[in-house]
Amino acid sequence: MKALKDLLDRIVQRVNINLREFEYDVGPFVRDLIPWNQMVKFHAYYGITPHHPLNFEFRHSNLAGSYFLGKCRTNNSILYKSNVRGDELKKKGDRFRFQDVEIRLLEDEGIEIVDSYLIKTLIHNCSHDPETLERFGIMNTVSAHYANIHGSPTGGSFLGAFATVDLTTMNDCVIGEYSYIQAEEINHIKTDPGTVWVRNPGVFNFLYRYPQKKLARYLSCVRGKRPQGILMDFAEARNEAFEKVFNLVDAEPSVVIPKTASLDRFAVVDSKTQIGQNVVVAERAFLENAWLGKGSNAQEHCYIKNARLKGNNVTAHGAKIIEADLGKDVFVGFNSFLRGSPKGRLSIGKESIIMPHTIIDTKKPLKIPAGYLVWGLITNRAELEANSISQKDLSKVKDKLSKGNLHFEGAGSKFVSAFRSRILHILEANGALYDGKKNEGHAQRNQNISFNTIQPYPDGELAGLYPSILIQP
Repeated sequence: MKALKDLLDRIVQRVNINLREFEYDVGPFVRDLIPWNQMVKFHAYYGITPHHPLNFEFRHSNLAGSYFLGKCRTNNSILYKSNVRGDELKKKGDRFRFQDVEIRLLEDEGIEIVDSYLIKTLIHNCSHDPETLERFGIMNTVSAHYANIHGSPTGGSFLGAFATVDLTTMNDCVIGEYSYIQAEEINHIKTDPGTVWVRNPGVFNFLYRYPQKKLARYLSCVRGKRPQGILMDFAEARNEAFEKVFNLVDAEPSVVIPKTASLDRFAVVDSKTQIGQNVVVAERAFLENAWLGKGSNAQEHCYIKNARLKGNNVTAHGAKIIEADLGKDVFVGFNSFLRGSPKGRLSIGKESIIMPHTIIDTKKPLKIPAGYLVWGLITNRAELEANSISQKDLSKVKDKLSKGNLHFEGAGSKFVSAFRSRILHILEANGALYDGKKNEGHAQRNQNISFNTIQPYPDGELAGLYPSILIQP
């Protein structure tokens, strides 16, 4: 294990150097939190399809549980049961539009992960950075449990547990646990836990901060200890179900899958679940007594239990929906936690937007009207009033809006329009709008994926590390 421990020391040292202005030491947040024998216990795997450019290179790294699909290179990194999803890599000759300029790619885009330690992290490329079109890079970065790096080239940074950086180029930053950042580009900043920040410079700025004492019940991170709270307990309680799925060489689906839908080989789905046409169920999704209507999706690390999604519903990476009924076209953002109860179900009206990193946790029946935007921490009707607004009313805001811990500046109509466009893009990419001939997407293309496994050295000085591997067509 000596080489693996030396690798972790190297990564921590490099990240700490990048974060020296904050005098921030990432070591206590990752060191010794994962037993070293776990690094040998799990194998890595990669998927092969005719739709993704196969070209992998792994050097002096640990890859416990990752899948890649498209081009990927790792060097001196530890990816502990992380998902690296390269299914939306841009290709040579593609034209990327930025403002009034069209930029043509000179080569296929690839993912490059160097000197980083990513714990149960979802990495999805889909980068919108015009400066790095051919390379999606994660350098000198540490991320804690269930974080998301989504379309965000990252350097010299730390993401706390359940944090998300979305479509944002990030350098030398500390992102507090359960924070969500979508701000185009950030450099040398440190956010408090539970910061939800969505910014389009010069157009709008949405900023919400969780009350720290209330957030601690759901998630708290103390140096030297594993993350604690309801969010962590909920996810970790289902680890055994995933281990059973990953230990099987071949597994037949427990439910009927329509010809236009896809169910990932490494999702957990019970026999009571129903899956409609054009549905995508991604890797590490957990479905128990769930009803997914036509065009809905459950993305990586999503949990849907005793819930009904009527159709064209987006359940973004890490979101959890329990004891709830969702109307058509409802968006549930990254790492949100929506929990009703058997006698007090949560109901969400059609076309509503649940902002990323929203917590709705109620024992009594709670109904969210159609067409609303919802954020923050909600446990009762009064808190719903304080943390929501109709999209129609928000569209009338032209300057400022303050409501509780929310501060909004800019054009409300453009904020709503941007979100609705983003949702449409997700549905199109997932194949939700497939009509049998046109608008094919992930639901149709991901039906047949071959998975190959690779394993690390089992013992000795190199135990836990994988040999250098080059995999090409």
